[in-house]
Amino acid sequence: MSTATSSGPSPRVVKKPAFVRSKLGGLPRPFWALWTGTLVNRLGSVVVPFTGVYLTQERGLSVTAAGLVIGVYGVGSLVSQILAGVLTDRVGRRATLAGGMLATAAALLALGYSTSMPAILASMAVLGVVTDVYRPASNAMVADLVDPEERPRAYGLLFWGINIGYALGMTAGGWLAERGFTWLFWIDALSSVLFAVLVWRAVPETRPAGREAVGGGFGEVLRDRLMVAFTLVVLGDALMYMQTVSMLPVAITRVAGLTPGQLGVAMALNGVLIVVVQPLVSDWLGRRDPARTFALGLAVMGLGFAMTAFVTSTLWLAVTIVVWTAGEIVTAGIAGSILATLAPPHLRGRYSGLFGLAWSAAMVLAPALGGPLLEIGPEALWFTIGGVGLVSAAGMLALGPAIRRR
Repeated sequence: MSTATSSGPSPRVVKKPAFVRSKLGGLPRPFWALWTGTLVNRLGSVVVPFTGVYLTQERGLSVTAAGLVIGVYGVGSLVSQILAGVLTDRVGRRATLAGGMLATAAALLALGYSTSMPAILASMAVLGVVTDVYRPASNAMVADLVDPEERPRAYGLLFWGINIGYALGMTAGGWLAERGFTWLFWIDALSSVLFAVLVWRAVPETRPAGREAVGGGFGEVLRDRLMVAFTLVVLGDALMYMQTVSMLPVAITRVAGLTPGQLGVAMALNGVLIVVVQPLVSDWLGRRDPARTFALGLAVMGLGFAMTAFVTSTLWLAVTIVVWTAGEIVTAGIAGSILATLAPPHLRGRYSGLFGLAWSAAMVLAPALGGPLLEIGPEALWFTIGGVGLVSAAGMLALGPAIRRR
């Protein structure tokens, strides 16, 4: 994607804008509309993080019952990625994303006003199916809109926007929850509607025209052995990251003996580093070999999580978070770029659906595997997770030649 040629009598006049353009410029307007919509949506995504608190405190469910409800959400998210991948290719990127967001808004309000267990379960199941429908459509849109050499930077910036929105949204969500959980559902629903409207009005449909748009079925994706192997590597990446929201809080507070406040302060480093560093390194990472870069990020993440086995203080926890966050920053933009390289244009939705399925599966598998390992001891958990990182990195290096041939 070419950038506009700067004019002016002296190059010094445009030196700083040129630096800014190298980090944020050169991407098409529809991408920035998608980025803005994603940011708005993440700012308002305040229901899911507080679902457990809402169900136990507001609706009076037991911890076991709340766990069942959240489990139903996880099962729904597994279905959503396959469904969304097919819809993205057959119906269109824009229609799938906008429709998914409008359905999410309706499901959020239904959950917020459900009082019986059957109604709560039904609402949560629907929410699990529709809330992440936008992901395959969004991934496919970026691949359609952005030239290959700019994709690592574009996906990195999208990841950057998600983290900005999440950090601010979590802060606002806690404040709103104290004033009434109903606010959470309305704010989240409104942000979903705004995302749908913004994309519908500002992002053109990018699905390939004609018969190519329909393409093959999901079986065609599964017959792509390189894509299946890459998905397994992504599953390893996701299993590591999902420990941060499943076993890491338990391990740090119950085993290492740190307080929730100390954990919160240290975890804030993750968001701060991503917000500050991601836009600065995205263009540089985009010029590196994708497979080797992704492998490096996986190995660094694995190292950071393995170091968590020795955490006894907030300072040491912060050090481990800095290490695995560095790996996360490296992998964030590269994964989407590799996905776009592997996927034929008419199957980008379904390829993105398989990619998203790895993350949905990790949401279920991470606590299921991490819990028993933590019962054995923190070393068993964190050395295993570190091993997952190293095995995933080795797998990525092995796939590198085939990816480069694509």
